[in-house]
Amino acid sequence: MEALVIEQTKSTPEIHFDPVNNLLSIKGQSYPENSFKFYEPVFAWLDEYLASVETQVTVRIYFHMPYINTSSSKCLMMLLERLETAHQKGKQVGVLWYYDPENETAMECAEDFKEDLTLPFELQPLEDVRA
Repeated sequence: MEALVIEQTKSTPEIHFDPVNNLLSIKGQSYPENSFKFYEPVFAWLDEYLASVETQVTVRIYFHMPYINTSSSKCLMMLLERLETAHQKGKQVGVLWYYDPENETAMECAEDFKEDLTLPFELQPLEDVRA
């Protein structure tokens, strides 16, 4: 399976999904004109990937999204629901969400996502990120 790489723009995040290392990363602001169209290939790739990944493989998902508009938030919830379903089927899926401690809105958004899920979901302040 090929990696999914979408370059960051002013209004869309960088997406780098690496199936070889089981590492999925989304970084940047998300407020595209049409969120569902932007995230459609992400959903398709993720569905194919989750169907093929073995249950004993740990899938790590990293998010760092300082701003998410309402329609992007809906799309991210759809993405997280796919991960939740995989988790409920026994796949080892975990989310690590980075946030700027000075951006209370971003932290609250991540906390809202977390409370609807049972999969491992860790909130990490950006200052704890090691280079």
